[in-house]
Amino acid sequence: MPAKPFSLGELHFAKKGDAAAYLNAMLQKYDVGDKVSAQDSKVLIAALARHPEGDEKIGSGVAGFSVRTADYGTKCFWVNRHDGTTEKFAHRACVYGKVRPA
Repeated sequence: MPAKPFSLGELHFAKKGDAAAYLNAMLQKYDVGDKVSAQDSKVLIAALARHPEGDEKIGSGVAGFSVRTADYGTKCFWVNRHDGTTEKFAHRACVYGKVRPA
């Protein structure tokens, strides 16, 4: 089966794996505690809209993104909402549409 093109906002990829690699590289360029740049935030807003639980993750609206610790000593993107709450999200779920069971 040929790969299907995949888009995140204005970014277009030949296949989902390329989009996942792009988001992973974006995550790796930040240290824990960093605020995500405005340009990268545009991509993350488009990605979060594709997350299976995107509406819940967005909640009261996106004020910005940061990189913080996650499970098992890893790091991940966190959405910072307008109401002051935050929640982590898996960037791979934004591409592949699957959420790991809790």
